[in-house]
Amino acid sequence: MSQDQPHPLYEIERVIPHRGALRLIDRLLAWDEDRVVVEVRVPADGPFNDEAGVPAWVGVEYMAQAIAAWAGCRARRQGGEPSIGFLLGTRRYEALWPNFPSGVLLRVEAICELLGDNGLGMFACRISAGDEDVATANVSVFEPPDAMAYLEIKQA
Repeated sequence: MSQDQPHPLYEIERVIPHRGALRLIDRLLAWDEDRVVVEVRVPADGPFNDEAGVPAWVGVEYMAQAIAAWAGCRARRQGGEPSIGFLLGTRRYEALWPNFPSGVLLRVEAICELLGDNGLGMFACRISAGDEDVATANVSVFEPPDAMAYLEIKQA
């Protein structure tokens, strides 16, 4: 991460639109023009929990919310508000664990590899527990210039 210009560490609620039980990430650790790092404490109960914790496939949403935090940080820095974005898909999602055990502290990192003027982006993501990478993927996202107008058009 660039040390030239410090980037403010916003409260997570200020940079992502997710609320209530659907906000799965807990804290912004760092961000810059190309990268974001967030933290997740896997809950003991939540919308995705089962007896083994949280299924590993939920890691895709942890990654997507990390990307949302990155976009929200950029919007805040420019004086704007976080916007709604869309998870388009993943490639090569690999998880070493079948579940994320309740109580484990996860670090989620997303690195922007491609961001088009049309709002399409591709991120290399990983989830770590301690020094071990426990999940990786490439995540595709879309952030339209006006998400609400985009949703209205799609509903018509």
